[in-house]
Amino acid sequence: MTDTPQPDDRHAMKMAKKKAARDKIMATKTDKKGLVIVHTGKGKGKSSAAFGMIFRCIAHDMKCGVVQFIKGGMSTGERDLILSKFSDECAFHTMGEGFTWETQDKSRDTEMAQAAWAKAKELILDETNKMVLLDEINIAIRYDYVDINEVVEFLATQKPDMTHVVLTGRNAHADLIEIADLVTEMELVKHPFRSGIKAQIGVEY
Repeated sequence: MTDTPQPDDRHAMKMAKKKAARDKIMATKTDKKGLVIVHTGKGKGKSSAAFGMIFRCIAHDMKCGVVQFIKGGMSTGERDLILSKFSDECAFHTMGEGFTWETQDKSRDTEMAQAAWAKAKELILDETNKMVLLDEINIAIRYDYVDINEVVEFLATQKPDMTHVVLTGRNAHADLIEIADLVTEMELVKHPFRSGIKAQIGVEY
């Protein structure tokens, strides 16, 4: 009588095959490069995920930088923590003055976005920075405060080879998505705002 493999044995065999296949794939992945990473979509979590990578860099003693294109001077947990505890590791620049429906001044918003883009290029070209987060730049591009062609050209031709750049915000431009190495679209399924719940400390900021 042939012994029938038990459930635990079948699971072990299945996982061994999966591991062998995975190891074979991983053996071909030897290149490293600085990535262009885009977080977009209507769902929540674009900036939160990006700041997770910034804190990961800080934990590995990797210098990094943040430029906030739209968000104004309100206190946020990530900014307060970085400025108070990790300012040597992470340069943090809040360049916007609030969302466009709050400022209602396109010329001023354009001026501030251009200043933010200039600071972003400065941080990216500094090769001591291993990652630079351009928070809400997609909004600035959408409203033509920053020229998408200039952004794409800079990232494609001037970004240092080993520098990671993360760009967040809804409605990422198709040209940016085309040149990006990693694009994640946050899909909105449910949001508490629709139930009358406002942004809350520790969740949104």
